[in-house]
Amino acid sequence: MANTPNPSASPPFWRDERVLKILAQIAFAVAVLFFGSLLLQNMVTGLRQQGTTLGIGFLKNTAGFDLAETLNHYTRSSSYWQAFLAGLYNTLLVSIVGIVLSTILGIILGVARLSGNALVRGLATLYLELMRNLSLLVFLIFWYLGVFLKLPLVKEAIIWPGDIILTNRGIGLPWGLPTDTWPAYKLFLIGGLVLALGLTLLFRWQGKRTGKSPLAIVWAPLAFLLVAGVGWLVLPSAPLSLDLPAVQGLNLKGGRVFTPEFMALVSGLVLYTAAFIGEVVRAGIQAVSKGQSEAARALGLSSFQALRLVIFPQALQVIVPPLTSQYLNLAKNSSLAIAVGYPDLFYVSNTILNQSGRAVEMIALVMGTYLLLSLVTSIFMNWYNARVRLVER
Repeated sequence: MANTPNPSASPPFWRDERVLKILAQIAFAVAVLFFGSLLLQNMVTGLRQQGTTLGIGFLKNTAGFDLAETLNHYTRSSSYWQAFLAGLYNTLLVSIVGIVLSTILGIILGVARLSGNALVRGLATLYLELMRNLSLLVFLIFWYLGVFLKLPLVKEAIIWPGDIILTNRGIGLPWGLPTDTWPAYKLFLIGGLVLALGLTLLFRWQGKRTGKSPLAIVWAPLAFLLVAGVGWLVLPSAPLSLDLPAVQGLNLKGGRVFTPEFMALVSGLVLYTAAFIGEVVRAGIQAVSKGQSEAARALGLSSFQALRLVIFPQALQVIVPPLTSQYLNLAKNSSLAIAVGYPDLFYVSNTILNQSGRAVEMIALVMGTYLLLSLVTSIFMNWYNARVRLVER
């Protein structure tokens, strides 16, 4: 009787597909570590020949250069590390403001792209097609040189209603300065935020229970403003004093002055990124079955209610993943600030690199910081995507 193979017998390990996959991964990891260590050793040898070693101790040295605008306390006598933080804060400011404004504008453009009004739809289409085919770097330079630097000189400043001053040295806005009652007023602001958050959660719970959710995006801000207004009135003096901008010599003093570099970078990033977000929103809305719109109208919902309660929540699961990519692109594109002279992370790091000669350390710090920002953004958006994803059986 001939021997027949036993189907339940395990194959030898050199023919086991699972073992081979693990061995292949181990071999790849070893190869990466080997070449990585080889490159690192080669780099360290080269640095030693130049009389330097790897390290970040130089960040304690005095920077010795000025920055046009910072959010932290920074002077020429501050250290390289404080200068690096100033650039990081500026990058975070541009990224957060840019993400918020481009999201608002993008949603408006995406909905307008599907409007039944031919003029609105045509204008939105023209804007989206125009912006999507522009080079961002060229657009930023044009926006900076052709718009903000072409504003009048300080002595010929344009003054809009509300004491808004437009000049080629910056845009001055009225701003509030904290007074003695500001610490107490912050408690009212925190209370307003807690109340707004509570109302949002309550409305969501009511919406799930009854199928009719109040417009939390309207009532929550109103509740916050109500608490803030009450706090303003009950305190013995106003928590903020209004500081108006004014022309003094060749500069603007008082209020809050936004430099042309900041305005050009933020507005350019917002106008450019909003075009891509608009397309993402349009694609998400069109991905929802037409029957959902018809069912919403059959229930007596208006077009806005159908969009808010039926279509947009379903479209979010299509919108959020590509929207994350646009947020990451905006954060990374903020490094183009160097083209318009805004002191962001890359601009400041480049200055530190030129002064200290520490190219490896500074490039590694910049890459690691951008990587960390991208990871934080991705983690938050993935969490939000999991929240809005439809649960299927």
